[in-house]
Amino acid sequence: MLRYHPLQGIYAITDSHLLPDDTQLFDAVEAALRGGLACLQYRDKQADASKALRQARVLADLCKNYSTPLIINDDVQLAKACLAEGVHLGQDDGSLLHAREFLGRQALIGRTCHANLELAEQAVAEGADYLAFGRCYPSQTKPFAPAARPEIFARAAHLGLPLVAIGGINTPARAAAIQAAGAELIAAVEGIFAQPDPEEAVRNYHQALENSYPNSSPTEVHHDSLSRTF
Repeated sequence: MLRYHPLQGIYAITDSHLLPDDTQLFDAVEAALRGGLACLQYRDKQADASKALRQARVLADLCKNYSTPLIINDDVQLAKACLAEGVHLGQDDGSLLHAREFLGRQALIGRTCHANLELAEQAVAEGADYLAFGRCYPSQTKPFAPAARPEIFARAAHLGLPLVAIGGINTPARAAAIQAAGAELIAAVEGIFAQPDPEEAVRNYHQALENSYPNSSPTEVHHDSLSRTF
């Protein structure tokens, strides 16, 4: 089993508008991986099944080379087919319990919780591995998503799962502010993949956060009697 980075840091999410072809996608992702990602999410709402599987399989191999988990957005079947480490589910993307049954106990499953603590509590009860809150700032990717105030991270800390901040965190300064509020993972799209050098962009995020993250061993996420390293 791969030994992954600690469950804190930069959570990069691909964008098919910014990376419209295979070459741009693979080159940008590998550059971002060189910069040091905690995990990568493959997200393409327009891709047909063939394109999605082709791209996801290459990304899975790239991520393994850097000991970085690949998470597939929304699609449990694609996650299983490309041997990704897990899937991220929005509120309208199906049952978390079904995803767990389909992908197995080792899969890493995240749930979008918007700015709603009750949704987060439900996700915990259903066996989520991490909770995503946002949008934290105005976002081009999800302009109509509910706004999440920074206090949501402190309010969700008692749930005992890693917290992901998402939405409009397109500068290192914004990332540092949200991390200070209690988010372990900072999700970024344009802040990485709209930049001329994704590797440098990721390193700039790390530089802004470097005084905030303590040195620690990889975080363990517990499911019943099972613990695994993300």
